[in-house]
Amino acid sequence: MSTASRIIEEDSRYLMQSFSRWYPLVIERAKGSLVYDVDGKEYIDMNAGIGVMALGHGNEKIVHAVQEQMNKFFHYSLTDFYYDLAVRVARKLVSLVGFQGKVFYTNSGTESVEASLKIARGHTRRQYVIGFTNSFHGRTFGSMSFTSSKAVQRSSFSPLLPSTLLVPYPDRHNPLCREDCASAILDYIEDWVLKKIVDPNDVAGFLLEPIQGEGGVVVPPREFLQGLQRIARKHGILLILDEVQTGIGRTGKMFAFEHFGVEPDLVCLAKALGGGLPLGAVVGKSEIMDLPRGSHANTFGGNALALAAAEVVLEEVPRLLERVNAQGKIITDILSSSRSRYVEEIRGMGLMIGVDLRKDGEPYEEGLENVLRRSFERGVLAIGAGESVVRLLPPLVIEEELAKRGSSIIKEELDRL
Repeated sequence: MSTASRIIEEDSRYLMQSFSRWYPLVIERAKGSLVYDVDGKEYIDMNAGIGVMALGHGNEKIVHAVQEQMNKFFHYSLTDFYYDLAVRVARKLVSLVGFQGKVFYTNSGTESVEASLKIARGHTRRQYVIGFTNSFHGRTFGSMSFTSSKAVQRSSFSPLLPSTLLVPYPDRHNPLCREDCASAILDYIEDWVLKKIVDPNDVAGFLLEPIQGEGGVVVPPREFLQGLQRIARKHGILLILDEVQTGIGRTGKMFAFEHFGVEPDLVCLAKALGGGLPLGAVVGKSEIMDLPRGSHANTFGGNALALAAAEVVLEEVPRLLERVNAQGKIITDILSSSRSRYVEEIRGMGLMIGVDLRKDGEPYEEGLENVLRRSFERGVLAIGAGESVVRLLPPLVIEEELAKRGSSIIKEELDRL
């Protein structure tokens, strides 16, 4: 039995199997944009640990910063005491979002969403939050109440958070949305939801991803987000954007909302922020971040080691944005040359790219599984999204040669379908 097979067998024995693996990768080490398994095989990383490793694996600046911080202290509960590193990272985050704000640190994306819900309800004194179908916001009870990219994510866990509503997201694969339906959805929200289901004075916020990630890399029309912001401003509703996957340079701007010309009231962050260490944050307008003392805190949020890594991430990523867009175009151009009749659309921004596979107009799940498995066997690590979308989230620092080689292998596997 190989080392990988033994570990996979023991994993099944000792770990709760409430998650699905795409293929039998057993990682031993990684460097830059390359991953190595326990049997010594090398892989091109086209998913960056699900969008986390923005600066690649083993980034020397991050390693140095974390080691320096380890020599000072590992942890000393920020929500009970003070340290300068937390202030420095918060100051940098606020400078990057483009509005005068404050920060609350968390440990993960779902915690960031949970915190944003409490902030929105606490500030507005309203109870309802409106989310969007096909979204993914996390798996804890508050965030799960808005997660709806797959039914299994919610099955058997009801009752969920009350006073929540889900409305359609502008996706042309939605049967109610065969064409661009941004204006129809906005009209539905304003003329039906806010007049017939819930009074706008009872709605604390709209919660959505500016680009749906787990739902299939779905990019909405610019006018949709702008129209939603208009409705929000009209009724005093907060615009809460979940940038856990799209934030920190992934789309070629520091935050995806910059592509759409909107200004959120609250931004949820995690994944790439901590450089591989668990760290999330909510960045909100100063006047909104006003929960009373004692109403929200956590033990590990703003952990010193994670903040040391984040300080490097926030210094380095803004310098990479031009590169992100250039590398994204290279990958997209290669994938667009596929001759596969099953490739319906290639979409995304920057280095957040989705290849939508359809067979006879329906999601081609078997095709997705084949592309991911065969690419893995040839040394490329990609993941899926939605029902049948090949999702590419490589490190923002991926070398051009590796980006070309990895996307070429995926393109060849698309052609084999």
